[in-house]
Amino acid sequence: MTTQRLVPKALTRETFAKFGDVIEVNNEAQNFSINDGFTQRYHDLAAVDVTENNGRTLINIFRSTPLEQPVAIKMMERHPLSSQAFIPMGQQPYLVVVAPKGDLDTAKIEVFIATSNQGVNYHKGTWHHYCLALHQVSDFIVVDRGGEGENCDVVSLDGAIVIAES
Repeated sequence: MTTQRLVPKALTRETFAKFGDVIEVNNEAQNFSINDGFTQRYHDLAAVDVTENNGRTLINIFRSTPLEQPVAIKMMERHPLSSQAFIPMGQQPYLVVVAPKGDLDTAKIEVFIATSNQGVNYHKGTWHHYCLALHQVSDFIVVDRGGEGENCDVVSLDGAIVIAES
């Protein structure tokens, strides 16, 4: 088995746009003052898409345990009926592994390193690995879909694609 090594790149709105939304406070986000000027609202940061097949919005907390490094990619999943957002609750970076919609093409897998103040919202049908905490157990708020229909396709991989240590 030949190992392919992927180096994580910085997560930015531009580099991630084909996979989904980066959820973060930045100067490009629509924002305005509320609550008598004591709060700045950063507005409409992700396109949450959960209504297909009478879906409803779920808000969950996922607790992720770091995998041994270097991380071998042994699976990818996608949600054909909805988007799925991950928002970190702690101060640790994490890895984001994605591939474009359609049939899974492992040659198109990309890896990003997200800071603790960046969330991601995967567009409907975007392939992704489950949340990859780094350094310590980490909690994430997850916004996804509940309702009728199968909404998780999983593909097993042989682990030949490895993420460089982060």
